[in-house]
Amino acid sequence: MRGIVVRDSGVALEDGCEELLADEGVLVEVVYSDLNYKDALAVTGRPGVVRQKPLIAGIDLVGRVVESADERWTAGQWLVLNGAGLSETRHGGYAELARADADLAVPVPDGLTPERAAALGTAGYTAALAVLRLVMDGVSPDSGPVLVTGATGGVGSVAVMLLAAAGFDVAALTGREDRFGDYLRDLGASSLVGREALGEPGRPLQKALYAGVVDSVGGQILANAIAQTQPHGVVAACGLAASHELPATVMPFILRGVTLAGIDSVWAGVEDRADAWRVLARGVDVDQLDAMTDRVGLPGVIAAGEELLAGARHGRTLVEI
Repeated sequence: MRGIVVRDSGVALEDGCEELLADEGVLVEVVYSDLNYKDALAVTGRPGVVRQKPLIAGIDLVGRVVESADERWTAGQWLVLNGAGLSETRHGGYAELARADADLAVPVPDGLTPERAAALGTAGYTAALAVLRLVMDGVSPDSGPVLVTGATGGVGSVAVMLLAAAGFDVAALTGREDRFGDYLRDLGASSLVGREALGEPGRPLQKALYAGVVDSVGGQILANAIAQTQPHGVVAACGLAASHELPATVMPFILRGVTLAGIDSVWAGVEDRADAWRVLARGVDVDQLDAMTDRVGLPGVIAAGEELLAGARHGRTLVEI
């Protein structure tokens, strides 16, 4: 069995790593995975993701059930598992076989091929959880525009697509309008916001522009997005690509009733996972998804991770196991 293994001595594509797998869980033949920001950190040896070693990397997996002691899963069935400790404390999807958590895996939804489900991966699933949270908390297309930060990244790209498909007026934040403006408009963004507009420290309360926000960046951009949220608006925070800090005050929460909603994509319950995947199956334009998806094999994952951290990749990267 080949797999990308993180050890104290480094990260490498290894043969024979089936000996690392435990006996519990559903045995899955992994056919696809994908590359996310957390994956890039793990496969390039950065700290903060992998918590025990040796560990097979890959926070997502899509594959066919080989065998299962759990009656909910049968041999040959396609499943998808995102987060759930993969590549943190549990062996992940960058290998030819994996053990999946029977309680948190969900079937690949009708309307999506396994390949496209993997291309969406944690990024798409997280975007769907964030959009669902906005809607559940009362944000509708009539409420006003929704800001998506980090819009050219995996989470941001899918969030733009889902919100536009649902009829929202989407403002997409990017630092490279000259390069990615057409890309974001094709996804459904109705307006573009330069990163410089939210990148510097601002007042605790600013002009109320957005009914909702999907933020995968954190830091000063998130603080300014909160300060620009309309009364009773909702900010779904689902990432920290720029910073884990929040240099903000409580004024937007007290004086405008703004809600800051955290999105937990790692340990979300199985019902929330299934709901998110149903949203993706209905709301994703598969032609756009295909156009924004690049492909690599297992031998190319580490180099692709370096490219992602260097800002040289956007959209989605499908990993063909």
